[in-house]
Amino acid sequence: MTERLINILLESFPKIFLQGLLVTIPLTVISFAIAMVIAMVCAMIQIANVKGLKQIVRFYIWIIRGTPLLVQLYLIYFGLPDLGIVLPSFPCAIMVFALNEGAYCAETMRGAIESVPKGQLEAGYCVGMSYMQIMRRIILPQALRTAFPPLSNSLISMVKDTSLAANITVVEMFMTAQRIAGRTYEHLALYIEVALIYLIFCTVFTWLQRLGERKLTSVSGGGSIHA
Repeated sequence: MTERLINILLESFPKIFLQGLLVTIPLTVISFAIAMVIAMVCAMIQIANVKGLKQIVRFYIWIIRGTPLLVQLYLIYFGLPDLGIVLPSFPCAIMVFALNEGAYCAETMRGAIESVPKGQLEAGYCVGMSYMQIMRRIILPQALRTAFPPLSNSLISMVKDTSLAANITVVEMFMTAQRIAGRTYEHLALYIEVALIYLIFCTVFTWLQRLGERKLTSVSGGGSIHA
């Protein structure tokens, strides 16, 4: 490495890393939190078999899972202005990532809820609990333990997917690296550097995932009920 390249990398690292802390991570966390709300509502509607709403949820999941995330970003950010709807880039990215991830997480939650033995629901009715009480106190705690690993994987994937937000002018880590590379012409080194920073963030989330899984497995059969 030349001295010039080393200096460029040393100067660019804190700039890229800071954008990760200020933009990439908040974008990921906020989007995923909203996605979990969407997923929970969609899963509950499907499990409860609410007529009309179930068909709307299935249509939403079909559309989102069948179209690329990048196309969805372009459709909302560049397409909606044709209808007179203009959204700032960061809120737009949050909305698209939340809707996209919500569709996938909805299927994860639905599968996890359906994996809970139906006898748990019947036992809840036997002790005088309402449907919502059974779901909140018995079914969902067990389902969330089952869904935790795949949901955590989705969160880690979202950290990497946020790089697509650069396409709609969100100044996150990847766009910051692009701008520095465009000014210094050191594309290979800078893209390797930003890849390593993504790796650092994903490694931290992976560590948190394993910590969460260990804590969940240490919980002794909470949430179940026996008739």
